Amino acid sequence: MPLPTAHTIARAGTWTGTALTVTLTYDDRFLRRKRLIADDGTAFLVDLEHTENLNEGDAFISGPQGEHKIAVRPAPENLLQVTGVDLPRLAWHIGNRHTPCQIEPGRLLIQRDHVIMAMLSHLGATVTDVHEPFTPEGGAYGHGRTHAHEHGKTLHSHSHDHAHDHGHHHHDH
Repeated sequence: MPLPTAHTIARAGTWTGTALTVTLTYDDRFLRRKRLIADDGTAFLVDLEHTENLNEGDAFISGPQGEHKIAVRPAPENLLQVTGVDLPRLAWHIGNRHTPCQIEPGRLLIQRDHVIMAMLSHLGATVTDVHEPFTPEGGAYGHGRTHAHEHGKTLHSHSHDHAHDHGHHHHDH
């Protein structure tokens, strides 16, 4: 028997009714095609047209009339809680490294990374281990993700046009 298949999603606040739930980590909430298991044990297939970032309350929609909904819940994860006297400065350093960050009053949450942890400790932050759901900021346009990239490698390219006039004029004599 084929698995029920969700071909669409409904964003949080745009759908009503009852739904099963599926609890997913931050990394697992970024998908296009995958077999998942709802919290009640029901297996289903997600087959979306494009890779999507899912947030709490979004729902996978399946069934001939879209009658089946499976709501997304963020799973607790091992994270780093960042606190300190200058959170905006700490958040800037985290963002400058393209690290997903959940921003709350009085603290920041990031995925565990020993290099970022050492940098933040060096900057005077207090960094502690926590286990809770992770819902970082979605980027400049609301939905979506910040995609990590490294400068100077082929993972991401920047196009820069640089034209400089340094006042050196050559004349034919």
